[in-house]
Amino acid sequence: MTDERLSIVDIFKIGVGPSSSHTLGPWRAAQQSLARWGEAPGLAGLRAIEVHLYGSLAKTGRGHGTDIAVIAGLLGADPETCDMTDVQTQAHQALAEHAITLADGARIGLQVHFHTRESLPTHPNGMRFDAQWTDGRRDAITCFSVGGGFVAWESDPRPPRAAATLPFPVDTAEDLLRWCRDADLTVADVVLANEAAWRPEAETRAFIARVWQVMRACMYRGCHTPGQLPGGLHVRRRAADLNARLLGAAAVPDLDAWFTAIAAGGHDFAWTLDWVTAFALAVNEENACFGRVVTAPTNGAAGVVPAVLAYDVVFGKGPADADRVVRFMLAASEVGCLFKKGATISAAMGGCQAEIGVSSAMAAAGLTEVNGGSPSQVLMAAEIAMEHHLGLTCDPVGGLVQIPCIERNTMGAIKAITASQLAMASDPANARVSLDAVIHTMWTTAQDMSAKYKETADGGLALHIPLSLSEC
Repeated sequence: MTDERLSIVDIFKIGVGPSSSHTLGPWRAAQQSLARWGEAPGLAGLRAIEVHLYGSLAKTGRGHGTDIAVIAGLLGADPETCDMTDVQTQAHQALAEHAITLADGARIGLQVHFHTRESLPTHPNGMRFDAQWTDGRRDAITCFSVGGGFVAWESDPRPPRAAATLPFPVDTAEDLLRWCRDADLTVADVVLANEAAWRPEAETRAFIARVWQVMRACMYRGCHTPGQLPGGLHVRRRAADLNARLLGAAAVPDLDAWFTAIAAGGHDFAWTLDWVTAFALAVNEENACFGRVVTAPTNGAAGVVPAVLAYDVVFGKGPADADRVVRFMLAASEVGCLFKKGATISAAMGGCQAEIGVSSAMAAAGLTEVNGGSPSQVLMAAEIAMEHHLGLTCDPVGGLVQIPCIERNTMGAIKAITASQLAMASDPANARVSLDAVIHTMWTTAQDMSAKYKETADGGLALHIPLSLSEC
């Protein structure tokens, strides 16, 4: 348990795939390490940088593009806006030449080392950035990518982000429920009031609108891009095939027209189920191709929340307006914060229950919130969704975020919808398992889980498919 204060902007981060912990986190760590050296002792005379990757980062880093990510960070590329084709070209050139040209034009040496047999004690996703200057000076920075794009530093002389005084401080689900009850507020109301401690409400709403637009664009792009995923597993992209089968071969000109065309197909169960599947597949196929996605709360689980929100927007009973999207995202983000504080959102720490499980709980909470569920039902939906992901392993074949990761997003989305409907049909007073209990259980399960099932590609499906498929 931690008393850190987390915001919606911490849970939903716009970036690129395929992994928030193995791509976005190292990317930001590289950016920030270079910025620290720029402050002191300065980049003048910088001769070379060596990047050392440990534990899970080393074992699955090549499949996750961790080396590409750290180079992108050193290049100063912004994961929210950069052209990934250009960035990848520059990164591959830097790897081949063992040198990189920094943003200020300086040409320096570069080495990236994968220490597959070593792990740092603090966290499985350890990194060390070593810098050397022409006058003989050296400096090393050690940090950890702790999931969801968060970076923790072994030694951080800078003051932390200014602490916010929240009107409704929340560390546990019971805290949240108490505030909702005492102030007669919904979960979304409580979260929105807390967000106002950091920024005006209009800015929070604008942020959510931008995040939703990135999610929508990702689903549209994924459903209109056929072909094969990179990396050597020869996985065929299925969202575009499914989209073409459902809507026909004619191209839908834009996002809004696409959603309209989907809604026009009615509410048949098979039709709805196919589209939830397509939405989730689309996001995570884009994620696997270094596409632009939103951590929700991670990249590996990025398809669940948008798929469930798209389900509500296209097939839901309420008005698909901006306020409904805001309420969904606020409730979802708070559940993500609860798991981040009370357990983990890192697969390298907790297995896939910490990614798909948390994303499913988030989506279930959001869907229940916008469909009029009480605060108790919102938290009950989140609990049900996680309860049925407990113990889920992270066993990426070939170290790639493809098998079984992409399909797991479809399962997480469907479980979220089922959990929400079950919670809405239930009296939470009769529930025997609380959200706090399931968060604690997830954390203890994570601690008991063998390391080979925690994003190392050392166990599970990663070892039990034909060898010819895993030669990436």
